[in-house]
Amino acid sequence: MTVPISTAHDYFLGLQSRIVQALEDAEGGSFNTDQWTRDEGGGGLSRYIEGGKLLERGGVLFSHVQGKTLPPSASAHRKELAGRSWEAMGVSMVLHPRNPYVPTVHMNVRLFVAHAPQGSDDDNVFWFGGGLDLTPYYPFEEDARHFHQVCHDAVQPFGDDKYPAYKKWCDEYFYLKHRRETRGVGGLFFDDVNEQGFDHSFALTRSVGDCFLDAYMPIVEARRHTEYAEREREFQAYRRGRYVEFNLVFDRGTLFGLQSDGRTESILLSMPPTATWRYNWQPEPDTPEARLAAFLHPRQWL
Repeated sequence: MTVPISTAHDYFLGLQSRIVQALEDAEGGSFNTDQWTRDEGGGGLSRYIEGGKLLERGGVLFSHVQGKTLPPSASAHRKELAGRSWEAMGVSMVLHPRNPYVPTVHMNVRLFVAHAPQGSDDDNVFWFGGGLDLTPYYPFEEDARHFHQVCHDAVQPFGDDKYPAYKKWCDEYFYLKHRRETRGVGGLFFDDVNEQGFDHSFALTRSVGDCFLDAYMPIVEARRHTEYAEREREFQAYRRGRYVEFNLVFDRGTLFGLQSDGRTESILLSMPPTATWRYNWQPEPDTPEARLAAFLHPRQWL
């Protein structure tokens, strides 16, 4: 089948622009722009900020890249596609706010195409993936419920089964096995979506990408002016260490980027600007820091 690459390309680029504009309005300042190309094919547009008043570090990245042979992380579960040429595109973002009461957030929506070998009767194979998840340091029930309600409403038109399935997938994917805890309060995660055709799969993916601002920005506005001191910043840095651990050990997107000779600066822009590790540290009982533990396991928010 012919995959309408240009249609997806235009949507992803427009989504990046809309999100960056909203973040610049909230920040009261501009994001930097870095346009880059890749030797093997394609390139991207990195929009990022460091040292902002609201965002200590944040990146909203668009990429559209091609390659001659699928990397191991992409073909591990699709042995029949090994050796095919490919292209991938999408928007990936991570925001690390300065205020510890404003959660870190991640969102990604993407399209992957494995091209049929030249001269063969095989079809091009496509699949969509993506999701969004929230990682608070000082969590509030109402924030988690709001985030999940928006996630639910984004995928509800595509079936009653979608939110429960994608929420469960998110809880399981963003799980630090060696810590026995989730990365945050979850959200949505999906991959390999193509069974109902391109138009339906693309519409679902657009709905997830389009819900991001509604899911996150009200939380930002509710928490951004909360006063904090060095204690909260130290705890934020300690918990950011968990984010680093997940991204470097488990995250398939990071592995794919590095295995496919992706742009390292863009791939690692998801890392927090500062993080700390403390040997066998535990928060004091009945403190705000200790209460985070109650949020770091799968639970029903709606």
